[in-house]
Amino acid sequence: MKASRFSDAQKAFILKKGAEGIPVADICRRAGISQATYFNWKKKYDGMLPPDMRRLKQLEDENTKLRKLVADLSLDKEMLQDAIRRKL
Repeated sequence: MKASRFSDAQKAFILKKGAEGIPVADICRRAGISQATYFNWKKKYDGMLPPDMRRLKQLEDENTKLRKLVADLSLDKEMLQDAIRRKL
């Protein structure tokens, strides 16, 4: 996945401006993002501070690694069970 041009602090600042009542179109034009990006950030990060955003990103990365590990181990288990069935 492509890395974001914006830091967590910048995303929080942009979302804070939206909460203050500034029109979304103006916020997006000034920040150089699309409205879809703004609303995706709002859905994911609304109400979070930059440390919370970093923690969420760390947890998502860890979850992805664990899912891959479980998938690999499940595949290994299935191959070993298939080998045992063939021998018997």
